[in-house]
Amino acid sequence: MLELKEKILSDGEIIEPDILKVDSFINHQIDPKTYRSIAKEIKRRFAGEKIDKILTIEASGIALGLALSYELNDIPVVFAKKGTSKTVNDDLYTSEVYSYTKGTRYIACVKKKYLNENVILVDDFLADGNAMLGLVDMCNQAKAHIVGCGIIIEKGFQKGHQKLVDLGYRVESLAIIESFENGKIVFK
Repeated sequence: MLELKEKILSDGEIIEPDILKVDSFINHQIDPKTYRSIAKEIKRRFAGEKIDKILTIEASGIALGLALSYELNDIPVVFAKKGTSKTVNDDLYTSEVYSYTKGTRYIACVKKKYLNENVILVDDFLADGNAMLGLVDMCNQAKAHIVGCGIIIEKGFQKGHQKLVDLGYRVESLAIIESFENGKIVFK
């Protein structure tokens, strides 16, 4: 998606050899115009698929889920919570997830009554695939059908995409980074 790649190049910042910071328009401050374009493109790529729910993980995937929901006639968005609380403590699907950027493990959970039918998984980044694999695990527990995975930015040099494909899932990433070379982003 050319518009997204241009936005990444103009506003993204490489903060470590393999970490891209896009908080000015994706995962801290949200640019609605960019999200509308992203959601329209994911809708286009999954045209013809029956989608009943959108599943993501808090917090960065929520904006994408909501934008996509508007494009898909307001279907429900469910987000896996990190950890549990007094309001979400029973009848849960859970999965342990490792956060690459934070270097920690946490339990992701979704109430059982919200996870069923035909589900599209979405998130802002795909790197090693840990968050997506946690969502896949919960969908498998629920016996929900996974339509595919919609990703804003994929780090193509990491293993997440291949892990999901090897499990039989369709992955649609809108901007795939092949590498970071000399402080520059190289797209696939």
